[in-house]
Amino acid sequence: MAAADELAFHEFEEASNLLAETPDAVTTSGSGQLTPQGHVAVAVDSGGSYGAEEEVEESDKTAVLDRIRGSLLPRPGHNFVRHRLRNRPDLYGPFWICATLAFVLAVTGNLTLVLAQRRDPSIHYSPQFHKVTVAGITIYCYVWLVPLALWGFLQWRKRVRERVGPYTFLETVCVYGYSLFVFIPTVVLWLIPVPWLQWLFGALALALSAASLVFTLWPVVREDTRLVAAVLLSTVVLLHALLATGCKFYFFQPLPLEPLAPPPQATSLPLNLLPPPTPRSQVT
Repeated sequence: MAAADELAFHEFEEASNLLAETPDAVTTSGSGQLTPQGHVAVAVDSGGSYGAEEEVEESDKTAVLDRIRGSLLPRPGHNFVRHRLRNRPDLYGPFWICATLAFVLAVTGNLTLVLAQRRDPSIHYSPQFHKVTVAGITIYCYVWLVPLALWGFLQWRKRVRERVGPYTFLETVCVYGYSLFVFIPTVVLWLIPVPWLQWLFGALALALSAASLVFTLWPVVREDTRLVAAVLLSTVVLLHALLATGCKFYFFQPLPLEPLAPPPQATSLPLNLLPPPTPRSQVT
């Protein structure tokens, strides 16, 4: 017991000396380690993977935002697949971009009629809920079927010309999905009841979106013949333009003009109400 008491005394004395040298530190029971005062030492076990999952989720959100910015600001020589996707295509961004665009198209199309009715009470408005279904089917079919056809064509051309190296199917879908993001704010701006301004916003959005596709596909198709490359890129831009103009005409239909009042017609009077003819003056 004397030896144990002496050992405890020496440990207490050493701890006192350490506390005198570092007053901002305290000892933990059962060990000689010091921890800063006012802080708690936490032992991380298998539950620490929760923080790692949060970091992964945060990095995924950052990657999605970075890809959206890349689709809004296309630059020649800046490949979207190589610089933004980096062999990590995702379906999260394209799925929600298409869903948001379909919803915004349907809502703004109905709001256009509501605002027109407030200006002109003769316009009859009834909610058109079917536009949500039409918008969703159109956009999702476009984002899946057109990339599928493009990917299949490039796979076939790869057999003809070995230097043609197409993207994967998921990369192609991802490129098309992110290219549609610019149309979301454009559709909201279409609520401005000025036709020429609506077409101007639509043309700018189409130019940015089509440029993103062309700059991304050019490194793949440039290894093919000039005719095939020109026809393929022209078809891509044409289909994109058809989608934009089709949505503009269907969801933002031009309102009927206000009917003009018919001009007053000359009414015939009965014979008994006609004024008597005036006699001609005779010249003598």
